[in-house]
Amino acid sequence: MLSLLRRITQEVTAAQSLPVALDIIVRRVRRAMRAEVCSIYLVDPNTNEYILMATRGLNADVAGSASLKADEGLVSLVGRRAEPVNLEDAHIHPSFHYLKGTGEERYRSFLGVPIIHHRQVLGVLVVQHEDKRRFDEGEEAFLITLSAQLAGVIAHAEATGAMTSLSVNAAPAGSDFRYKGVAGSSGVAIGRGVVVYPPADLDVIPDRTVDDCATEVEEFNQALDAVRQDIRRASNRLSQHLSNDEKALFDVYLKILDDNAWSKDVESKINAGNWAQGALRQVIQTHIAHFDRMDDPYLRERASDIRDLGRRILSHLQAKAPNLAERFEEPSIIIGEELTASMLGEVPLDKIKGLVSVMGSGNSHVAILARAMGIPTVMGALDLPYAQLDKVNLIVDGYLGQIFTYPSEHLTQNYQQIVDEERQLEEEYETLKDLPCVTQDGYRLSLYVNTGLTADIARSLDRGAEGIGLYRTEVPFMVRDRFPTEAEQEHIYRQQLEGFAPAPVTVRTLDIGGDKSLPYFPISEENPFLGWRGIRVTLDHLEIFMAQIRAMIKASAGLHNLKIMLPMISHVAEVEEALALIRRAYAEIKEEGYDVKMPQVGVMIEIPAAVYQVKELASLVDFMSVGSNDLTQYLLAVDRNNPRVADLYNCFHPSVLRALHSIVKQVKNEGINLSVCGEMAGDPMGAIILMAMGYDVLSMSSTSLPKVKAVIRNISMDQAQNMLDQVIHLTHADAVTQTMTRLMREANIERLVRPAKTTTH
Repeated sequence: MLSLLRRITQEVTAAQSLPVALDIIVRRVRRAMRAEVCSIYLVDPNTNEYILMATRGLNADVAGSASLKADEGLVSLVGRRAEPVNLEDAHIHPSFHYLKGTGEERYRSFLGVPIIHHRQVLGVLVVQHEDKRRFDEGEEAFLITLSAQLAGVIAHAEATGAMTSLSVNAAPAGSDFRYKGVAGSSGVAIGRGVVVYPPADLDVIPDRTVDDCATEVEEFNQALDAVRQDIRRASNRLSQHLSNDEKALFDVYLKILDDNAWSKDVESKINAGNWAQGALRQVIQTHIAHFDRMDDPYLRERASDIRDLGRRILSHLQAKAPNLAERFEEPSIIIGEELTASMLGEVPLDKIKGLVSVMGSGNSHVAILARAMGIPTVMGALDLPYAQLDKVNLIVDGYLGQIFTYPSEHLTQNYQQIVDEERQLEEEYETLKDLPCVTQDGYRLSLYVNTGLTADIARSLDRGAEGIGLYRTEVPFMVRDRFPTEAEQEHIYRQQLEGFAPAPVTVRTLDIGGDKSLPYFPISEENPFLGWRGIRVTLDHLEIFMAQIRAMIKASAGLHNLKIMLPMISHVAEVEEALALIRRAYAEIKEEGYDVKMPQVGVMIEIPAAVYQVKELASLVDFMSVGSNDLTQYLLAVDRNNPRVADLYNCFHPSVLRALHSIVKQVKNEGINLSVCGEMAGDPMGAIILMAMGYDVLSMSSTSLPKVKAVIRNISMDQAQNMLDQVIHLTHADAVTQTMTRLMREANIERLVRPAKTTTH
C-alpha cells in the first residue's frame, strides 16, 4: 500500500496541469480498488458548488460542467460532514441526487471521502460499484489515506505553479478570487503583483509570459554553454586528484547537457510563450519526477544530477536577468513563497505597495518589518497560486488577512474607499505627534519604539516616540559578513543614543538563534527555538558579549541615556553572571577615562520559567520588559513562523493574558519599571489591556505609535480597566477579541484603529 501511495503521489506531483493530475488520481484509484467508477469533485470557492472535475466510469464529457449545489446530493453530504459516507445502496439514501448526464443511475454502492487541506474541504473523492455492497474497512482506510496525501500535494502544487489551474490562469478581470492568509500588517493595498524568489531555487520560479521568445531561447542556450564550460573547468582543475572512474562523473554531466531531447523541450516551452527560467523549471521537474519513479537505485540517483544542473543553468540565466529593483516600473505588491528582509532590501521603499508571503505568520520578521514600515501585508497564504500572479491585479487586505485576485471594479471601488479613509486617519494622527499619551482622566502612559536601523531614528521622532524600548543589535550583525568590531559597534550605538538623547535608549544584547541566524556564525539545531539562543550564546562566547557591552557603555559617554537589556533569561544565575561582566566592563572603561555612568540593566521576560521568577529577578535588575511574541510562542507551544499553526498563535489567548497580568501583580511592590516590547504593545486593543493591567511603558514600531496614542487619548483609565475586567476571565481568544471590539465600538474608538468598511468584507 505504501509503495502504491508513493507512486501515485509522485505521478500527481509531476503533473503539469490540474486536469492531468486529477485524471491520474481517478485512473490509478479505480484500478487499485478494482472499482467501476472513480470520480473527483472539487469545491468552487466562489459558489461552494461541487464540480465534477475528473472521472473514470461516468460520462467524461460532462467533467468540468456538471455540478452539485452545496446542500445537494451525497457528495455535498460528505463535504458538509467532512467525513466518509459509505453506503450499500446510495439510491435509497434521502440525500441521493442524480446528477444528469453522468450515467451514474446504474451504480448502487457509494464511498465518498473528503479531500481536506488545513481544515478546508477542497473536494470529494468517490468510488462506486453497480452491485449493492458496502466497501470494507480496508478499502475505506486506503481512500482516506490517499485523500489526505493528495490534499497537500494538490494545494501545494497549485500554489507553487507546478500545476496550472485553468480557472486561475484564464480568470477574467472581475473574478474576485479570494484567498485567506494571516493578517501581517494592517492596511489595504491595490496594485499589480510582482513575484520574487530567491536565487537559483528552481522550485519557486514562477511562469511568466514573454513576447520575445527568440531572445529567451538564445539566453537559455548561452546559459547551457556556460555550464558546459564550468563543468570542463572543474574537471580540469581536479583531474590530478581524481581517478579515471571519478573523472567520468563529469563526463556524465556533460552527456546530460548535450542531450538534445530535454533542451529541445525547454525551447519548445519557451516558444509556447513561457520565459526561459519558467520553461527550465517545468522540464527539470518533469525529468526529476521521471527518475524518482524508477525502481533502480542508481537511476533514481540521476535525479539529483538533473536537479544540480538545472540550478547551475538557472544561476547563469539569473545573472543576465535585470535586478529586482529594475522590475518595478510602478509601486507594486510583492509576492513570494517566503519573503525575506534581504528581498525587501533590494526594492526601493516607494515601489512597495503591499506584501504577500505564502509562508510565515503574523509575527515573522518580515511581518514585523512590514509593520515598522507601514506596508499592508498578508502572511501564510498557503493556498495562493502565487507563481501565476506576476503582473496580475490584486487587492491585499492586511486587516482581515485576505488577498483578492482579478478584482472587479465594484470590489476595487469599495477598497479604494478604505484606502481614502486610512489617509484621513493618518492626517488625524499627525495632529497628535507632539502631544503626550494621556488618558482622558489624566493617566500618563509612555510610548517608546522598537528599532534596528539608523533610518528608524528620524521616523520614530517624527511620530512622537519618547524613547527606544528595544534596539535590536542583531540587525547590524546580520548585514555584515563578519562580527562587527568593538569600534564599529560603538559608532552604531552612538547614533541611536545621540538621536534620542536625553530620552532613554534600551539596547538589547545580541539575540541570535531561533529564527535569527548570522551567515558567518551558523547555528544548526533540530529545535532552534528551544536551543542555543539569546543570552545562552553570548555567555558561552564572552569575547562577543564583552566587546558588545564595552561598545555600548563607551557609546553612552556624556549622554548617560543607555539601558542594557538581556534576552531569553530562563534563570537567576544567567542574570547574576551577566551583571558581574557588565560591572567589570564599566569599571574598565571608567579607568580608561570615559565619562560614563553605570547603565540601568534589565531583563526580558519571554520564557515561562521567567514568569514564575519575576519577583527574584526584580531584586537583581532595574527594569523588566515582556517580549510578548516569544512569551506567547512558548506558552502556547506554537512556532510563530509556521503557517500550519498560525491560527493558534494569539496573544489574546487567556493563558497569555493571565501570565501578563500575573507579572504585574508579582512585582507590584518591588518599585521596578515594567514595559512590553512585543507586537501586542503596538496593537491598540492590546495596548488598552496592557495599560489597564499596570504596565508603565509600551514599545512598538513607529508606524503603530500614532494609532495607539490616538486610542489611549480618547478613553479613560476607568474605561480601560472595565474592559480588562470583562475579558480577563474569558476562556477563548476569539471571545476576548470580539468583546474588546464591541467595547471599543461602544467607546467610539474603533474608528481610530481601522476604517469602518473593513468589517463588511
